[in-house]
Parts: sequence; structure tokens; C-alpha cells
Amino acid sequence: NCHEHLVKKCDITAYSGAFKAKYLRRFYNLRAGLQGTPTHRSSDAMQAKVREMQSFFNLQVTGSLDTNTLELMSMARCGVPDVGEYNHFPRHLKWQNTNVTFRIVNYTPDLMKADVDRAIHNALNIWADVTPLTFKKLHEGKADIMIAFGTKEHGDFNPFDGPDGLLAHAYPPGRDIGGDTHFDEDEHWSIDSDAYNLFLVATHEFGHALGLSHSSDPGALMYPIYSYSQGYPLSEDDITGIQALYGPNPNDSKVKPKPDAPNKCDPMLSFDAVTELRGETIIFKDRFYWRLHPQFAEPEQTLIKSTWPSLPNKVDAAYEYPEKDMVFIFSGIRMWALNGYSLVEGYPKYIHKLGLPKTVRRVDAAVYIPDTGKTLLFSEEQFWSYDEKTNTMDSGFPRSIEMDFPGMGDEVDAALYKYGYLHFFHEHTQFEYSYSARKVIQIVRTNSFLNC
Repeated sequence: NCHEHLVKKCDITAYSGAFKAKYLRRFYNLRAGLQGTPTHRSSDAMQAKVREMQSFFNLQVTGSLDTNTLELMSMARCGVPDVGEYNHFPRHLKWQNTNVTFRIVNYTPDLMKADVDRAIHNALNIWADVTPLTFKKLHEGKADIMIAFGTKEHGDFNPFDGPDGLLAHAYPPGRDIGGDTHFDEDEHWSIDSDAYNLFLVATHEFGHALGLSHSSDPGALMYPIYSYSQGYPLSEDDITGIQALYGPNPNDSKVKPKPDAPNKCDPMLSFDAVTELRGETIIFKDRFYWRLHPQFAEPEQTLIKSTWPSLPNKVDAAYEYPEKDMVFIFSGIRMWALNGYSLVEGYPKYIHKLGLPKTVRRVDAAVYIPDTGKTLLFSEEQFWSYDEKTNTMDSGFPRSIEMDFPGMGDEVDAALYKYGYLHFFHEHTQFEYSYSARKVIQIVRTNSFLNC
């Protein structure tokens, strides 16, 4: 049982073969009976389904249940399959009428009725804003979308599994059970980030009830894994999908979709911030970060908020101070401190507490140099040197980036120190800089750092 409600990272070794097979049967159409006594046929089928899952989630496709795959299997998610059954909704199921009816059959005791009504109303309006659809509430009789809370087997032969795990499921448009949306009452539902957020889960499920399948873009609302985020929930990917079925809103309401997840092999890719974290390299870009582990060839991409809910959606700079096992994160005029994956008490603090002048409104890049015990802080065309031992800013700063790092240009987006070399990132260019020789050794594309 794992209780960190935003990302369920369990003791993955505890997952039995039965659990893994059940997961692959439920979400990847692994045929029953192929997980009993191992045979060539059963293990080949299992491997093929593991590869299908890894491919869907953009993991390294190994066919074996490695740590990343098992960790993903343990996360809270939607109960709708990722492939098979009605995944792709291959018949492009949709409502023929643009006025869709809904009815809330029962309520969760976790929330006031008015809060449930508001969450459902707001969730439907998210889809109405980008399509010609309108939604009408019924108080009795059969509606297109029947909304209910239930536990375990709740009348549709598609049982829930108790706390965590499966949160909800919905059926594609159609008669009878088509469109119906069920929430697991064994979860704790909330209107904020304290437990599973009803508005976010409902908006995702109504996507299915309107005809959308799961997206493999971790920035999309229709991604199967639950993570809490604030602001407008739809990405470009979600809007493209729903408008392919229903067309745009004729009143053309202007919404600001969230950007899709950045592509690590985009030749024009730039980084927001880079830092080490206990032997791994963390690269921040938009609402996401990549984790680069020395033992794994493929970087793993995750939403910032799903790992650190209290961090902002956009990171400007980051550095690790290994002597105290701390990572410092900068966004605007504030900074956060992390000890591993948990937030240090007393943060965020203002960046000016470090001794930066009030005229500095953001730190563009930060890097700790273990040989000197100093942290360099870059902002626009200047940089400062901060002494970690005395917690004071060195005198004689700011200095010019262009003057002190010849051949580098005058601005830095992100910086990292590794094996005696500084890696400076600016737009889609990476400069490898020798600190002792004070010169640029080589210039490569930024994304070569991500094995592209």
C-alpha cells in the first residue's frame, strides 16, 4: 500500500506476477490463461505486451519488467484500457447530437453536494469551450452520461480495486452504458491537491465519454496516469483530438492550451535548467523534467508537479550542493530547496537573501563548482559568485559573462559542472568549457546531452 497521493511509488519489488499479468490484461489486452505455468508461448505473449506498454509510455522498450516499468504500473490511473477493447475507439464513436445530457446519480460523502456539482459542471465546460457541444443536466430518467460513485463490483462487471490504483472509468458514446462515468468511492475525493482531485479526474473521464482514447503524451489530460496540476487542464493534443470528432467551438472561445510535452530530439530544443540530483542528471523544460540515470540509456520524462507538487510549473535555474545533499530550484524571485525528493522546510525564500541586488528579477542559470566551493549565479549578461561555506556573496561581482568566459556569448540558459568541465547551454547550443584552461573545448547541439 503506497500513500503519497500524487505519484504512487510503491515498493515495486512487492508486485506479484499475478498483479503484473492483471495490469497487462486490463490495459493491454493480454489474453487470460497466458500467465499461468510459464511456457515459451506465455512468456512471449507477456513480453510482447510489456513492450507494447513501454512503447505507449515512451519508456525504453526492453520487454522486461524493469524498475521504470514497474514504477509506472504502481501509479494511480484511469481504468480505461490503453490499447484493445475500446481504446482507440476505432469506429470513431461520438455523440450524434451536440446537446448531450448528464445526470449525477449519487454523490460522494467526501465532498459537499455543491462541490461535486461544481466539479462536474466545470469539467464538462472544459470540453464545451473547445467544441460545439452543450451539456444539459437531468434530475431523473436516463441521461446520455450517467455519473455515479461506486466501490468494487458496482454493476457493470468492471470492478474497482479499493484505494489507489484505478480511480475511475468511462464508456465511449453509445446507447445504454455508453457515456456512463464511474468514480471509485474507495478513493478520497477533494477539490484541491489534498487527495484525488475530482475536477481533474472527471475532465479526463468525460474525454472518454465523448469518444477520446488515451494519449501517450505525458502533457495531455488524456494521459492515463493521474497527476495534479493547476490552471487550464487541456493540452494541444487533447484539443486536436476532441476537435477531430466534433469540430471547433463556433463561438471560437479563446483558450490557452498547455504545451505538449517537449520532444527531446527536437533539433531546436533548449533547456530551462539542469542539475545533478544524487548521481542522476535532472533537466527541466516547460512543465516537465527528464531524469538521466548513468545506468539507463533512455531519459525518463515526467511532469514537475507529479514529483514536486509545491514547485512552480516553470523552473529558471537549479543546482546541487552535495555537501548538504540539497538541490536549489529558482523560479522568478523565489528559490526552493529540495532534500532528495522532499521540500526543505522554510522555503521558498527570496533570491535576494543570497545577496543578489533587488534589480535581479530572476536567475537564468546556477552551477556549483566543488573544486572552489563556490556557486555561480547567472542573470542576463552578468554573473555572481556565492560562497557556500560562509553563505555570502563574493566581492567584486557582478562580472561580465562574455569577459570571463571567452567564446561563450553573453547569456546562459542552464549550466552543469561535470568532471572538471562546465557545460553551458544557450538556446539549442551546448558549450563545453574547460574551467582550468578558461576556453571552450567543443560546441555541440543542446539535445546531444539527451542521447539524440
